[in-house]
Amino acid sequence: MAQHPLAQYLDSIPDFPKPGILFSDISPLLKTHFTETIDAMSDLFTQKEWDEIDCLAGIESRGFIFAAALAYKHNKGFIKVRKPGKLPNVYASVEYGLEYGTDKLEMQKGDGSKIVLFDDLIATGGSMGAAAKLCEEVGYDVYAMACLIDLASLNSFTYNDMTVRSVIQFND
Repeated sequence: MAQHPLAQYLDSIPDFPKPGILFSDISPLLKTHFTETIDAMSDLFTQKEWDEIDCLAGIESRGFIFAAALAYKHNKGFIKVRKPGKLPNVYASVEYGLEYGTDKLEMQKGDGSKIVLFDDLIATGGSMGAAAKLCEEVGYDVYAMACLIDLASLNSFTYNDMTVRSVIQFND
C-alpha cells in the first residue's frame, strides 16, 4: 500500500526527546500543508459519522491542533484533555506509561456527548488509551479515535474494539 502523499513533509529527528527515539516532527507539514492535513483527517470519517458526533477532544498539546481545526470545520464542540495543573475544575485524572516515561492527563466533567478523540501520533497507545478511559470516566461516549500518524510497528492498540484511524501509517 502506498504511503499518503503528506508523509513526505514530515521530518524524522533521531534521538529526540531521548536516545533511541525517532521523533516524527509534524512542524514542516503543518507549515506548508495545514489545510490538506486537516482535510485528510476529516476524510477519516464519513459524512454520516460526522453527523453523529457531538464534540472533538484533543490530547494536549498537538492533539489540540487537529481537534480544534476539525471542530471548526464540522461545527462541533471542542474538549481539552490536559496535562496536570493546566485545567480548572478537574473532575478526574489518569496516569499512564509512555515509551519513555510516565505522564498524567486531566479533564473536566463530561455531559454524555458523543466524541472523537484526536492526537498527532500513536506509538504504543499509552496516551490514547489513557485519554479514552478518562473521557469515559468523566462522562463522555467515545465514538472513535484518530491521529495523523500511526507508528503501527510499535502497537496493535485497540480500545473497546475500536482501532485508531490515521492518515499516515509507518509499519517498520
